[in-house]
Amino acid sequence: MIPASATPFRGVYAATLLPLREDGTIDAPGLARHLKDCTSTPDIVGILCNGHAGENHLLDREEKRLVVETARRAIGAEKIIVSGVLSEDVAEACRHARDAVAAGADALLVFPPFSWAVSQDAEAIVAHHRAICDAVDAPVMLYQSSVGSGGMAYSLPILEQLLRLPRIVAVKEGSWETNAYDRHRTLAARVAPHVEVMASGDEHLLPCFAIGTTGSLVSLAAILPGSIGRLWAAVQAGDLGTARRIHAAIQPLANLIYGRPPAGRATLRLKACLVMRKKWSSCRTKKAADVLSEQEWRELSQALECALAMELECD
Repeated sequence: MIPASATPFRGVYAATLLPLREDGTIDAPGLARHLKDCTSTPDIVGILCNGHAGENHLLDREEKRLVVETARRAIGAEKIIVSGVLSEDVAEACRHARDAVAAGADALLVFPPFSWAVSQDAEAIVAHHRAICDAVDAPVMLYQSSVGSGGMAYSLPILEQLLRLPRIVAVKEGSWETNAYDRHRTLAARVAPHVEVMASGDEHLLPCFAIGTTGSLVSLAAILPGSIGRLWAAVQAGDLGTARRIHAAIQPLANLIYGRPPAGRATLRLKACLVMRKKWSSCRTKKAADVLSEQEWRELSQALECALAMELECD
């Protein structure tokens, strides 16, 4: 349930993962436990489900709806549920958006289709978002993709048009580059000051938080909710000493998860961390061929151990 507040969407959201059985089907009871675990700390205000880390692009329509329904039952009305919408076809995207709202999502996050990385014109990008905004009676968030993602990373003129659309309440800012983040934040403050700009590059949280943010939607919070929530709270309180200590503990892990090629294994690495924490029994992804080498597993485990020391301190 959206809280009664002038700024209801501020805060840290865990971009959740999707537990799968060995046959690739969704483990709904395991998902419910994961969602409860992610939102067990008061520093986490909600979740982003059906995001990139939630393997949205590999799920069918029924699976996406099941994820939202499971989230609503699992965490009730105490936390905000944001559901990602990702489809190459705008009509299909609108159907997914309506499904998510009907299943209990409080807000939607519209991801750019992956084909836009190659090329897309401004009119089509704005029309895609406008159609989704018109299809639902729900708040909508934008996704600003990384600086190296071609047409998925909106130019300032395109972003300005998107910020002016009705229903837009926030931006998951994933530029993964602090100068670009600051430019987008400054633009939003000028043309749409009611829109929250939420620093969400998992490898760049502290510098972007220090520049200024109103929250974050990050998959690191799905494995270290206490640390990420406390990092944001520390920066908001001006306690940079605490923020730097948390950053030093979690940054090596973030670098291994997101900065190590191939980048497409980030979700597998996140799931592996939950297996290492003994919260999950399997790190299977929708891409069954995804595997980690023994060396990468060992390095990830060592970085996670260091990060967990800070997580326990935050708890």
